[in-house]
Amino acid sequence: MQYDRDRLIELIKEKALEFGQFTLASGKQASFYLDCRRVTLDAQGANQIGAGMLEMMADDFPDAVGGMAIGADPITAATITLAGQQGKSLSGFIVRKESKAHGKGRMVEGPVASGHRVVIVEDVVTTGGSALKAIEHAAAFGLKVIGVMAVVDRLEGGAEAFADKGYALRTLLTIRDLGIQ
Repeated sequence: MQYDRDRLIELIKEKALEFGQFTLASGKQASFYLDCRRVTLDAQGANQIGAGMLEMMADDFPDAVGGMAIGADPITAATITLAGQQGKSLSGFIVRKESKAHGKGRMVEGPVASGHRVVIVEDVVTTGGSALKAIEHAAAFGLKVIGVMAVVDRLEGGAEAFADKGYALRTLLTIRDLGIQ
């Protein structure tokens, strides 16, 4: 499957972009909302996002991709599924919002081990807070985070927050690509 940027823009505008008054996860007020789960959990959207993520990581392919549950989960699944279909070895992982009280009580779940090179994935980046928490837990688990990739950057400080911690943010789109700002 080839990544089609224009098709992804069309899907996001059609299924995920809403205008009104919203409070974002960062606590910021916004005049638009991107409910990218409506695209990451859509067959066509998942294929476009997975293909786009694989294309972005082609020059420095990690051992695994993952991020904070629940937003990163369908992105992780789409990316590892398409990688497998292409014969590429790529694992996925989930960072829990809180550790389980039973079992091993781990914050990071999946077939990953200390030393694995990983990319944190995210649907929408605003300030970067969610992905920074995922980085913190992944690093504590022993994973080597090599970067952050997202579907859309709202251009509200996330890239700078990652850069301050030594991580590059790469995105499939920004809000400018959606005709906003």
